[in-house]
Amino acid sequence: MKAFATLADIEVLERAPLATTAPHRTPYELIRATAARFPDREALTFLPDAGLATPPQRVSYRELLAHIHRAANAFRALGVHEADTVAMLAPNTPEAHAVLWGAQLAGRVCPINFLLQPGHIAALLQASGAKVLVALGPSPELAVWSTALAVQALHATTLVPIAVSEAVPGTPSLQDLMADQPDTLTFEPDLDPERVVALFHTGGTTGAPKLAQHTARNEAHTSWFAHAFYDMDEQAVEVNGFPLFHVAGAFVYGLALLAIGARQVLPTLVGMRNTGFVQSYWQFCEREHVTHLACVPTVLASLLAVPLNANIATVRAAFTGGSPLPAELAQRFEAATGIPVRNILGMTECAGLVSIEPLRGPRTPGSAGLRLPFTEVRAVPWRDGEARLDERCAAGETGVLVLRGPHMSPGYLDATRNAGLFEQGWIVSGDLGHLDEAGRIHITGRAKDVIIRGSHNIDPGLVEDAFMAHPAVLQCAVVAEPDAYAGEVPVAFVVLRAGAEMDSETLLREVAPQVYERPACPKRVVLVNALPLTAIGKVFKPTLRLRAIEIRLGEIAQALAPQRAVQVQASDEGGRQRALISLSGAPDAALAEQLGLALAAIAVPVDIRFH
Repeated sequence: MKAFATLADIEVLERAPLATTAPHRTPYELIRATAARFPDREALTFLPDAGLATPPQRVSYRELLAHIHRAANAFRALGVHEADTVAMLAPNTPEAHAVLWGAQLAGRVCPINFLLQPGHIAALLQASGAKVLVALGPSPELAVWSTALAVQALHATTLVPIAVSEAVPGTPSLQDLMADQPDTLTFEPDLDPERVVALFHTGGTTGAPKLAQHTARNEAHTSWFAHAFYDMDEQAVEVNGFPLFHVAGAFVYGLALLAIGARQVLPTLVGMRNTGFVQSYWQFCEREHVTHLACVPTVLASLLAVPLNANIATVRAAFTGGSPLPAELAQRFEAATGIPVRNILGMTECAGLVSIEPLRGPRTPGSAGLRLPFTEVRAVPWRDGEARLDERCAAGETGVLVLRGPHMSPGYLDATRNAGLFEQGWIVSGDLGHLDEAGRIHITGRAKDVIIRGSHNIDPGLVEDAFMAHPAVLQCAVVAEPDAYAGEVPVAFVVLRAGAEMDSETLLREVAPQVYERPACPKRVVLVNALPLTAIGKVFKPTLRLRAIEIRLGEIAQALAPQRAVQVQASDEGGRQRALISLSGAPDAALAEQLGLALAAIAVPVDIRFH
């Protein structure tokens, strides 16, 4: 398959039948075919620690396939069949890859974020019907095993440790169970492309997350076509610091390379959270002859602070996704490193990929690239909180992005949660944006992040662009602050660049003329040391919305009770915000009434207490 540069390249490919262009329609068939072509090529390079002198664990494609077979056989021996689930709490390691792909052969897999609370994980096990839980064993570097034990106490299941530095007395490890199995399959796997082989959880850290179903076809489709955008072949070497419970680690930067015989460098048990590895990042790139970097925007920003103390001539590109890529950040990274930056848009509900900016094409500020082959992406009007699927936005006209194709999930495991996202054969992405004349997809924000000032819709992504263009700004996130008159007004949370000295009022005054329209200008700027991030480094805006509520309500309460200490705690209950205002001193009915009147027009339920 030739590398893509334009939409016309994709359309030429689509003239041939999909079955011809993509003959392998399951992850297993992709990996098996690669192992047949390149048995001795290195598939995975695991770095045990951040020491450049420490020998890595190297796994060939022949060995990887054998490990997948052994893991699948072990799960069958534990009673796992097609309708059963193997859950996994583990970082991105060679053993975890054996579990991820082996469990899909024996039954289906449910990789889970090991940073979640035990009760949350137990709820996912119950929802997925997990029969086996594979978890990283005792390790001084990453405390997953204690979480697994707490989970098992809440939800009884067969617990299998991945041995790291010490064994678990009386409990066979995954490695033990695999060693007892042959390196060929002991059963005939069901390779129906439409079979559900994985459950990936998605959603915030509040409320019950949704379990998106993946068919084998969903995962194979995104993974097979990705390399033509990356301009990769079997000689490519990529740093993949993403966890396997996220679709980026599993497919966008994972199976996409396994499908073509390329190599992944897996940086220690804690991935890109290993500060020692990050400080030696460029030296590891030189040692391993890395050609591609897998990033999110916050990783690009952190790498700008790392001395470029190595020969990185082999590095051809840095691909980034997870959140919109600020053009200013991309420009800074390219200028500092000489490495081209390209953007990716993905969703859990379509096996990780919506579009990719081709390396062979130019980087276009604001673009998330071109759609995958044999898929459709449109911008449709967003009115009254709904996507108008029977209409279509013109080129350049902002709407909400919708998509469909072979990568589209059949829906959530709990079908009652499909409404609003799976509609009339489309996925309603929730991303605001447009398609330009060249077919490039541009993302400017989230439909749910739209700030409604009066009856006027404000796109926070465009406001963030204005702040990111300021030389003192490293990161910016704009969210809604409740307002008694306008309903919502924008507030900007800003992280300044190292060494920058500027107060919030000055920054707002300098940026305000650059904001795309007057109503979108933030009411305030809040300077912070860091923005709240998800496990993969994506800005977590719900936390900022709660902080904006606390700031505004605190101002109102303090103005009415200047002699009292005021504390405000905002919370999110299943997507609905509420707040508690605590005032020092004796109860005061008149003050409580004043507060109630002042807050009546604020669209956030408030409880008041005195202490």
